[in-house]
Order: sequence, then structure tokens, then C-alpha cells
Amino acid sequence: MLLYYINLMNFHLDRTDLSEIPSKKLGELREIFEIEVVPYSLILGYSYWGADYILKQILPPGVEIPSSFETIVKYFIYVKFLHLLILTFPSMFVDSTDIFLGHVAHLNITDELLPYKDVIAKVIYDKNQPRIKTVVNKVGTITNEFRVPKFEILAGEDNMVTEVKQYGATFKLDYSSVYWNSRLEHEHLRLISKFQAGDIVCDMFAGIGPFAIPAAQKGCIVYANDLNPDSVRYLKINAEINKVDNLVHAYNMDARKFIAELLVAPSSEGNSKSNAAISKSSEKWDMHANRQTHFEDSCLTDKVEEIPDENLSNSESIGQSCMKEDSNLASAKRRPGSPLEENGMAECASTFVGGKKKLGLNKRLRGCESFNTRPWEHIDHVIMNLPASALQFLDAFIDLIQMRYWKGSLPWIHCYCFMRSSETKEFIKSEAETALGASIQDPTFFRVRDVAPNKAMFCLSFRLPEGACVTGDGRTRIQ
Repeated sequence: MLLYYINLMNFHLDRTDLSEIPSKKLGELREIFEIEVVPYSLILGYSYWGADYILKQILPPGVEIPSSFETIVKYFIYVKFLHLLILTFPSMFVDSTDIFLGHVAHLNITDELLPYKDVIAKVIYDKNQPRIKTVVNKVGTITNEFRVPKFEILAGEDNMVTEVKQYGATFKLDYSSVYWNSRLEHEHLRLISKFQAGDIVCDMFAGIGPFAIPAAQKGCIVYANDLNPDSVRYLKINAEINKVDNLVHAYNMDARKFIAELLVAPSSEGNSKSNAAISKSSEKWDMHANRQTHFEDSCLTDKVEEIPDENLSNSESIGQSCMKEDSNLASAKRRPGSPLEENGMAECASTFVGGKKKLGLNKRLRGCESFNTRPWEHIDHVIMNLPASALQFLDAFIDLIQMRYWKGSLPWIHCYCFMRSSETKEFIKSEAETALGASIQDPTFFRVRDVAPNKAMFCLSFRLPEGACVTGDGRTRIQ
């Protein structure tokens, strides 16, 4: 009966006096109900209308309404719905989208709309609470060394600490002190898809871990570095949240010093106590090798066990035990005076829990083999996600890898960069070759996204050329 009633009323009215209702329809309805058609005024207020309609009414005629949202949410179907909004409604924001970041809505309001920023923020806040609790606007351009923008809070709470979800990972961050770009989600997925479980990955500009965490979730061992101490702090937190802290080694260093300490080969001279902290952080994998039976067991059964460390005294600190050399590294002397060692910036993250060594492995590492314990012997991928200047950091690889120690193929370098419309891929390739001092063979370019009308972000991937490496006993480079 109700369905029949709905079908009867399925027609469109343009006049408010209801004179357009067909008499046949009214007759059919009167056969079912005792009805009388009377005018009725219904006021649809602020709470009824959506943000786009309200902004169209209150903003000056002729301006495009900021109604598109790029949202990071848990449920995929909601993401698809919001992507449809992006295609349906144009935006007046600098980068064509607003960003919802956990409970924070980030606006990039153009100069034309700046006089109306407060009312725009209020409407967005009102129509998206309680999920959105803070609305902010980026102020000026990013000029600091940590790539962290400045924000003004336009509506809601003064709280920039939030969580976002991407590709099954949870990221906690303070949006006011670390760099985060939600528009790179698909790029994170694309690059990680090229990695295999057990790969050794070096992330020179790791941030809070958008590459490092999913790589570890896939079963990679990740050496992740960032210059921003706040980013490194949240990187460690995110590794713990996502239960990959046994695979992510976090460092707070200049990228050049970091990669030098990671890949420098053992020296025949020097004090054994001066081992670089990178190798110290990887010693826990040597500990696994020393207990190979248990190691293989945990790989195959997915069990995570905590084994008491008989060699760790109650008075010995975690940092001191991380600095121990195990028997496999006793003869491997690293160059003295390591900045990593002297500054105490290396982290043996989660090697110890409650005075016990933790030998847990990611569940994706079923049937795995022993991990590489010496990064100067082999790594598989280097990520350089600093598009404004990553090309200039390529010179850090000159004469760094010594082929007499290296095992297997040279690493893939994934170097992000910007390319203007006046530039070509050959130009970018030549810039990279100049920095490396060697020719690059078969590079690949992937267009990540457009950042401006005449500027795009690319990922340049190539194998590190042997011409940038050291061969033999001296420092003579391969020609």
C-alpha cells in the first residue's frame, strides 16, 4: 500500500499553489485515504542545506564555490563518493582540493576568497562536525628546512594532532610540525608495489613514514631518516602503531651523513668501538642469525616471542646494548668518529621490550630467509622524496659503495623531482648524471601529479650506475 502511494506521488511540481497536481492522481489518492489538498509553508533553514548551497548564497556572484574535498577516511566507498564531488564541483583553492586530515580540514584559500575565509571555515566546520573538529588555512609559502607550512586556525579546536589512514596503515602526526601530503597516497602505493618481502629499503627523507611504514608492512627492512626531529618521533610512533617497529630503523640526521654512514664499507683500521650506529641498529638481525633455529621457526609459524637476553645486565642501558658488536661483526671495523655514534642519534627501535629482546617478525615474512645484516653489502631500494632538491643529493653516492664488499645488483634509486613545462626528461636525466658523475642506463620517469599549470612532480627511477662506485682496494672509480 505504501509503495503504491509513493508511485502515485511520483511527479514534479513547479508551482507552489499545488494546482499542477493531476486530478486523476488526486482521485486515486482519495480512493485510498481521506485527504484534502491545502497549501503549507515549510521553511528550510541553515541546518537543512549543504555547504555548497549555503556558500553559493552568501559568497559574491561570479566566484567559484569551494565545494570539493579530498578526504582520508576509513571506508573506501566514502572516498569514492567524495572523489565524485571533486569532479562535480570546481574549487577555488590553490591546489584544486581541500584536504580533510583526520579531524583537521586543511584549506588553501586563494587571495580572491581570503576576505571570506572565516565564513567559509564556519560553514565547512558546521556541515562536517563532529568528524571535523578543526579547520585551518595555510599561510604563505613553505620556506623552512622541514617543509612544514604555517597555519591559522579558522574554526574549531586548537588541536593539530590527528590520525589518518592510508592503504591499511594508520599515521599519527602533528600537522603543525611535520610534513604530510595526502595527495601522494597513490604514489606511495605505486612505489611500494615494486618492493618484495625481505627487500632492504633506505628512505632518506622519510617524514612520518608514508613510504617506510607500508614497505615494512610488506615485509621489507627499512632504514628511515629525516632531518626533522618531530617527524622522526612520529615515525617511531607510527611504526609501533602499525606493529612494524621491528622492521623500521629510525634516524634523525642530515641525509648525506645518513647515507654515508649506512653504506660506508668497513675499514681495516680504527677502533672497534667506533662502529657506525647504522650497523649497530642492524645488529638485531645478526642476533636473529645467531639463533637461526628460532628465527626460521618464527618466520614459518608467525609467532612473536620475547626471549630473555642473558647477556643484558640490569644496569646496562638499551643504547649500550645496541652498541655491542656481535661475533659476526667483530672483525668489521667502521671508520671512527661516526656522527651517528657521537650524536647518539641511531635507534635500536623495539629491539628490547621490558628488558627482553624481541624477535618478532612481520606476518608477511612467511618462509623468509635470513635478513641482510650489513647494508654496505646490499640494499635494494633508495627513496629520495624531496622533489625540490633531491637531485642535488645524488652526489652523496659518489665513491660510496665499494664493489669488493657489495653483493648482488646495485640498488634502485627513486629520486623525486619537479619538471617545468620548458624542461625535458633528458634535461632531468643529465642533471642526475652530473650529480652522480656517471651515466644512467635505462631510467624510467613516472608523472606523479601536476603541482602547478606549468610544473609537474616526477619520480625518476634507475639503478645506481657502477660508474659512481669504488672498485678494487683503492678509490679508483669504474670508468
